[in-house]
Formats: sequence, structure tokens, C-alpha cells
Amino acid sequence: MSTLPNCPQCKSEFTYEDNGMYICPECAHEWSTTAPAESAEAARVIKDANGNVLQDGDSVTVIKDLKVKGSSLVVKVGTKVKNIRLVDGDHDIDCKIDGIGAMSLKSEFVRKA
Repeated sequence: MSTLPNCPQCKSEFTYEDNGMYICPECAHEWSTTAPAESAEAARVIKDANGNVLQDGDSVTVIKDLKVKGSSLVVKVGTKVKNIRLVDGDHDIDCKIDGIGAMSLKSEFVRKA
């Protein structure tokens, strides 16, 4: 069993050590062997499609028609979403959209309002 830590970016277990650095072969992320892994996650910054930093409670606008998985509903371009909550994961915004309900969005499909 390997005692090396999982990649803090993609959570891959196939990391290896080289010249005092941990390296992930799946996402090419490199980090120091002396730095704690939690500091990389704590410093994670979520940005919108324009590069603006998002925070909990912000309002955002959808920039692309998004199909709602499992139904025939569509979130239209220009839909304003208020009071977002940032979470970890692929879909990093949790929100409630009028007429649709609670859902998760990717930050790359929104811009700060």
C-alpha cells in the first residue's frame, strides 16, 4: 500500500514523488511534499466565466441554455440566480431557480451579476 497522499485537485490515488514534489499523472498537478494538502483546498477560488471571483450569497446570470437532467426543462440564457452557495465538486454552485427548484450549476456557465 502506498503512503503517498491523494492528489488535492482531482483526488487521484496514483501520485508519485520526484525531487521533493508530489506529482499527479492524471491531471499534472504538482505540490510540495512539505506543504499540507488541506491548505491547497482552503485556498481554492471559484471564478465565473469572465474570471470574477464568486462568493456565497452572490447573484449570477446564466450565459448558456442549460438542459435540466432528467426532465424536459431548460434554464434559459439570462436567467438570474440569487443567493448562490459554493460547494466542492464538479458542479460547484448550489442554488434555487424560480420555476425549476434546487439544482447545481458549473461556475463556467454563469457570470457575476
